[in-house]
Amino acid sequence: MKITREKNVAEVGQGLLLSVIGLAGGFAVGSAYVALLIVLDLIPRLVQLTRAYRRSVIFESGILFGALYWSSADLFNWSFKLPASILLIPAIFQGLFVGMFAAALTEVLNVIPILSKRFKLMPHLFSLLLAMVLGKVVGSLIDWLWLHP
Repeated sequence: MKITREKNVAEVGQGLLLSVIGLAGGFAVGSAYVALLIVLDLIPRLVQLTRAYRRSVIFESGILFGALYWSSADLFNWSFKLPASILLIPAIFQGLFVGMFAAALTEVLNVIPILSKRFKLMPHLFSLLLAMVLGKVVGSLIDWLWLHP
């Protein structure tokens, strides 16, 4: 009787410790994500590029609901068995998000202009950017369609 009670107390303590660690990790990752969005000025930049100043709440809500949905999908292990042709639509939107996020990061850090000046590639800057975009798109399509169908 005493051994099982001690075992139950140990399991409860272990569960509480894991809960605290999980919440702390979630708060750390969430805070870093929000800080990155603020530092990159992603939402105001998207609003400015699309000239949708009155609809900035839609961008903010989209990021909030997207984070909530995908966190829930990961936490509860949601899965949908859909054909590849239907999955192409969300894959395009996910690629757009990652691409815009990477572009915002490079824009803030000014990586491309600095490198193009150092390597004297300013006359070829458009070709360089086009090659980067097309390489990313083709590589993603090859990975998604052929390597991991």
